[in-house]
Amino acid sequence: MVCHDFKGGIGTSSRVVSTVDGPVTVGVLVQANHGIRKRLSILGVPVGEVVDSSVVPVPEMPEAPGVHGAGSIITVVATDAPLSARQCTRLAQRATLAIGRTGGAGENDSGDGVIAFSTAGAGVIPSAGYARQRAGSYQVDVLSDDAIDALFYAVIDATEEAILNAMLAARTMTGRDGVVVHKLPAEVLLRTLADFRRGPLG
Repeated sequence: MVCHDFKGGIGTSSRVVSTVDGPVTVGVLVQANHGIRKRLSILGVPVGEVVDSSVVPVPEMPEAPGVHGAGSIITVVATDAPLSARQCTRLAQRATLAIGRTGGAGENDSGDGVIAFSTAGAGVIPSAGYARQRAGSYQVDVLSDDAIDALFYAVIDATEEAILNAMLAARTMTGRDGVVVHKLPAEVLLRTLADFRRGPLG
């Protein structure tokens, strides 16, 4: 897994959101295998432009030398908030905003995908067999659309953090055909962010 030309892989993050019915959790898991170096942005800082190949080498793929960003990021969003299928789709759509925020662009050779689900209906929604045996109706609680923005913000922030966690938790490794993919060193990232805060980077 290669993320913005650094070692990628699995990353997770979550947020707890307050609602009128109490706190709910939004969790995100990503398999980060996407993006090109120069587009990487963290907290609005153009990290990929600063931490270029002269700082951390970019892997060269023998089957497509110089071509990057051809992988895919797979994102899974889970929540215990009571959401309908339509609302889960809306939640999944917001994860793509975080991918774009960090520099992902869904390049031509990328096959990005997001799925979102709610665990709130477990034990409430009858099985298909039950529904066939007893044709009737049942009730499920669904969060009001007027209250869903907080979940949107949570999934965007958690997805962004999950991508970053995937890179920071990764280790430099040598893969197939001897290709070396380097990790994003935490100290390099922290120094880059600190330098940017002190003034624009030339």
